[in-house]
Parts: sequence; structure tokens; C-alpha cells
Amino acid sequence: MSFSESLHQLRPDLLRYARYQLGDDTTAEDVVQETLLAALEKPDSYSGQSSLRTWVTAILKFKVIDAQRRRYRDPVLVNPHLDEENDLSDFDNMFDRTGHWGSDGPRHWAHPDASLQDKQFWSTFEACRKNMPARSALVFCLREITGLEIETICQQLEITATNCSVLLYRARMALRLCLQKNWFDEATE
Repeated sequence: MSFSESLHQLRPDLLRYARYQLGDDTTAEDVVQETLLAALEKPDSYSGQSSLRTWVTAILKFKVIDAQRRRYRDPVLVNPHLDEENDLSDFDNMFDRTGHWGSDGPRHWAHPDASLQDKQFWSTFEACRKNMPARSALVFCLREITGLEIETICQQLEITATNCSVLLYRARMALRLCLQKNWFDEATE
């Protein structure tokens, strides 16, 4: 099987990964095309020390990061109705003075293993993620889904570690509240 045929066989998996990371079919298609083109333009850079799938997926991860960065920096693609500072509530009132959950703490989420397997959960998760402010969602995805280290995220987005931590905190809290409201509370009713 030729190199290009092997790459063509990987395309559906690459597309599935890109769609999950980007949440947009059109952008995912573009990113996969860029990835395959980059691999085809420099086949000699594949040394064979890892599987072809691993090598191409590594290229794809960087292309996804570039697409997420472009999305963040392109004001046309950012939802103008979401304001980073005003969209999220002040979460401090959810904690007591010792830093523990107050009376409005998270409720018991019954059977989380079963929920993770449920496609409806992931649909709700994606809806919650898409409703987050763009920058918070980007940092969350880079850290929690792509698995990049904070230092790498800071370099890629040209932000400080403190700013990155604040964005991660806001994203996690917004995601928790959204999932509580739209998934876990509905599951107990």
C-alpha cells in the first residue's frame, strides 16, 4: 500500500478527532486537509519510529491548535453576545469563608460512569462548551481535551500563567454549572 493510500485510510479517524476538538464540521474538514497535505508534502519527515497514525495525529494536533487560535483571534467568529467578564457569575458566593462549598454546593451526581457512556451527555457537554466565552473554551479544550501543559498554552496564546489559570477556573465552573442545570438536575427529575 502506498504512503498516500495509507494516509487516506486514516482520514475518517482524523476527521472524527478534529470534529470533536473543534465542534465545527467545516473547520474540521479544512484542518484534516491541511494535515494530510502537510504529510504528503514531506513524506521523508516520517521516520518510522512511531506508527503512521501517531505521526499524522501529532501533525493534526498542531493544526487544531492553530485553528483554535485563529478562531479566537478572528473577531467575526467570536460570539459577540458573550462577554468574558460579565457572562460568568461571581463564584465566590458559592463558597464559605474557609473555601469549602456553601449551601449551593454541587449535588450528588448519581452513577457518573453510566452518564459518561451516554451520547446525550456528550451532546449536553458540547452545548455547554460552545456556550462558554470563546477564550475560556479555548483554554479549557487545550488543557483538558488536548492535554497541553499550561506553559505550552501560555506560549501558544501569549497569555500569563495566572490568566490561564483564571480562564481554566471560569471554564470549569461554567461547565459544572451548565452540566448541573442541563444534565444532572434533569436526570434526577
